[in-house]
Amino acid sequence: MEALAVRLSGLDPYIGGAISVVTFYDTLMRRRVDLPALARASSGLAECVVGIRLHGAGPVIRIAPDGREASGPPAPASSSAPITLDEEEIGTVWLERPGPPSPLDAVLLDRLAIAAAAGIERYGPARTTMADPALVELVVSSDSDEAAKARALRLLGFSATLPVRVVAVRSQLPLDQVAALVCPARPVKAALLADVGVILATGVDEDRFPAGVRAGIGAADTPGRSWYEARTALRFTTARRPVVHHDGLGALALLAQVPREAARDNADVAAIARLADNPGDLETLEAYCATGSQRRAADLLHLHHSSVARRLEQIARTLDIDLTEPTGLVRARLALTAWQLLDG
Repeated sequence: MEALAVRLSGLDPYIGGAISVVTFYDTLMRRRVDLPALARASSGLAECVVGIRLHGAGPVIRIAPDGREASGPPAPASSSAPITLDEEEIGTVWLERPGPPSPLDAVLLDRLAIAAAAGIERYGPARTTMADPALVELVVSSDSDEAAKARALRLLGFSATLPVRVVAVRSQLPLDQVAALVCPARPVKAALLADVGVILATGVDEDRFPAGVRAGIGAADTPGRSWYEARTALRFTTARRPVVHHDGLGALALLAQVPREAARDNADVAAIARLADNPGDLETLEAYCATGSQRRAADLLHLHHSSVARRLEQIARTLDIDLTEPTGLVRARLALTAWQLLDG
């Protein structure tokens, strides 16, 4: 290739120069350089500031001809080109040449954009926790095609060969802090979609969720289905059970499909709603439903078991359910869960 460039430069300096530029970037791509190194090499070749920007991912890269980060505010781009990956524009490269454009600038930018796309596909974006919500929404959407989801996952830094776990989160803490805590040593990305936080990770340590955080964890292999499961599991979380796995719900997950009006009209659920006016009674019923035992409920509530027994007798009369019978306990558990889902 270099010999051809030398021969052609004698016939047409532009063609020879263009081939030299192509050869230059072919060499960089073979060496698998990352984006900063690519910008540094390009600025030396162009003899002006070179910039690389990815849409919604990481900082802008601007390198001066001396190989250092360009100082001061960016100058107007003398010429630019889009970075495309799988026919989608994912960023921009540009030159900040103070004088008129060089005849080879268009070729240089074209090859720089191709090399940048190859580097992004290989290394992914910067290792930041917070991600572009549009990319995350594309990954968890049930409408987008598989090719688009695979491309979005790649841009977020995930391998196509590993399943991605999806977590739905409600938290007063910053979402990036929560994500970093539960995924300390694995790739993780997070974004806020509407009023629910999304965490994407190859693995989640559920014991590391901080106090006050509610989290639903999906189980499906596909991100779209896992996101649906994660949101469903989030609805089942309570103060006593702040982290819920969808695959641990079993048949209880069917309650999430009951229309809200149908749940409100159910006599047992309506009775739970009346009981909720007394927080102490509601807490006692929750503890009893969680343990199935008056003594264990008393231990959980730090009360004497006789006090819990008296409360449960009053609660049973209010609900018109015999809580000492297995069927009655099942009714109370289902009604309590259905009532909690109305606000979930």
